[in-house]
Amino acid sequence: MDSVQALERPSVGTREMANALRVLAMDAVEQARSGHPGMPMGMADVATVLFTKFLRFDPTDPAWPDRDRFVLSAGHGSMLLYGLLHLTGYPGLGIEELKRFRQLGSITAGHPEYGHTPGVETTTGPLGQGIATAVGMALAERMLNARFGDGLVDHRTFVIAGDGCLQEGISHEAIDLAGHLCLDRLVVLWDDNRISIDGATSLSTSMDQQARFQAAGWHTETVDGHDGCAVEAAIARALAAGKPTLIACRTVIGFGAPNKQGSESTHGAPLGAAEIAAAREALGWTAPPFEIPADIATAWRAAGRRGAAERARWAERLEASPEAPRFRQALSGELPLEVFAALREHKRTLSAKAPSLASRKASELALEAINGATDLTVGGSADLTHSNLTITKGLETVQAGRFGGRYIRYGIREHGMAAAMNGIALHGGLVPYGGTFLVFADYARGAIRLSALMGVRVVYVLTHDSIGLGEDGPTHQPIEHLAMLRATPNLNVFRPADAVETAECWEIALRSRATPSVLCLSRQNLPTLRTRDSEENVCGRGAYVLREAAGERDVTLLATGSEVELAVKAADLLAADGVEAAVVSMPCWELFERLPAEERRAVLGTAPRVAVEAAARLGWDRWIGEGGAFVGMEGFGASAPAPALYQHFGITPEAVAQAARSVMRRTS
Repeated sequence: MDSVQALERPSVGTREMANALRVLAMDAVEQARSGHPGMPMGMADVATVLFTKFLRFDPTDPAWPDRDRFVLSAGHGSMLLYGLLHLTGYPGLGIEELKRFRQLGSITAGHPEYGHTPGVETTTGPLGQGIATAVGMALAERMLNARFGDGLVDHRTFVIAGDGCLQEGISHEAIDLAGHLCLDRLVVLWDDNRISIDGATSLSTSMDQQARFQAAGWHTETVDGHDGCAVEAAIARALAAGKPTLIACRTVIGFGAPNKQGSESTHGAPLGAAEIAAAREALGWTAPPFEIPADIATAWRAAGRRGAAERARWAERLEASPEAPRFRQALSGELPLEVFAALREHKRTLSAKAPSLASRKASELALEAINGATDLTVGGSADLTHSNLTITKGLETVQAGRFGGRYIRYGIREHGMAAAMNGIALHGGLVPYGGTFLVFADYARGAIRLSALMGVRVVYVLTHDSIGLGEDGPTHQPIEHLAMLRATPNLNVFRPADAVETAECWEIALRSRATPSVLCLSRQNLPTLRTRDSEENVCGRGAYVLREAAGERDVTLLATGSEVELAVKAADLLAADGVEAAVVSMPCWELFERLPAEERRAVLGTAPRVAVEAAARLGWDRWIGEGGAFVGMEGFGASAPAPALYQHFGITPEAVAQAARSVMRRTS
């Protein structure tokens, strides 16, 4: 299936077809009065060769599982992608949508958005994210190929990346991992135009990019990006290289605009009416804006039909394959019921035995139940496997040439790991989770944000979640990170208080098909607080009354994670003084916010409130109200054993009880 069906040559040549992309880009940017015409005009020849002679796709079935993936990492050049999708016949991408480029309600947004536009494989725009996400796609393809064979899984991942993508630090993490795993079905077409927003790239870099990629184990090529035959030959060599490939396509930014090409002035602004007129003349293009001559349009439509026969043959192979049911199950994204039954039994056992466990250990036990019930989950860690506790029995390591394993050694590449997990999730067929310390969510932030923006099921296992990690000190103790993550739309942030809550949070994360999840887990042991078995997944409410007051509430204590235990002890101290305190565990604010207002009020009550969390206060005033109190961190941590740190920073049952007495006095 490595053979490539060549396009029957139409009456027009590659350059004329590429010019259609150029004029659509400059016309759409001009009409929108914003955008980036330079990259689409410069890479039009390369993209035309790729889409007409190599890329396997079928616009009538944009989700065909064995299609090649195309990622426009340089997402600012989105009109190149929209032009390709329009010309090849993707549904909904009529000329009117190109005329509405960058306008409210259009599907031609300023940067490509996954789930918003047919044919867009991933959201791009933050430079470097596309190439790193593509690594995950290429890895998922090899892992599924190891399970289902060439007959069902045999495709490639192509990327168009710019100078900015290769300068961003995430690119190094991505190319290092791809080279190490020898992802030979990954091809990066680098728009080597040597121009950035500020001017020539020589202002800020002297990097020999080909030497860098070669050092990471890649095959490299250099071509004139405006010579279609040279580009075709280079891509053909890449397909046979046996390594991931970088093709440096030497191009002229804004190619065809006679007075501005080669200049940063074409990068991120309309060319202007006079320059567009001059470009039309230089390109020999006489058609008015947004009109494509019939012969060129016919040639592009033929390119769009090229993959239909291969897709039909693949569908026949799928129907005839004994693996078809398992393959369809994997691609459906639905986890088998056995997973949730195993978690339910696991939770029952925890309630009965009431172990004292770090929630990272509780997560490992939950994963043993999950991974034992399905092979769709694939784990990993950023070189912290035995701290994050993300590997379970029977998970073999994924290696170059041996992709049958389920555990990925991402190395010390938090950002690259997160982006690769996005790619795995977007590819389909696998459910990725990966671990690092919560404090290093900073390093992965860009990709975590895109997980949420795209709505993909990625589970981030972030351990060592507070000053409770102890002696490693303030560089490793997360303070502001919970607030940062909670501020991110469409991201469920879980901080479970015990092993039972941890199992419930894992269940919610796996059921959340359109929302990524963060599990914030402790290093230190936590007692089991939920010793009464419940059929309901109580954490699904986001917050609940763990311990109600014996009579009318005098105060309500709110807490998450390891501090719920402190709140319970504080309630005991208050009870000894005749103060009725309720304890509310709040493992997931996002889920709690979705409850009807009356249900939230029933949990929070009307009594004064005190919150305790070994992190920053930001966000807590939403729950404690103007007269409430907060017991937590006011600055960074310190290096010492965890118990000493809790005492030093005043995060103790006594401090919580004292805060409760204070708010009661203020509101009495």
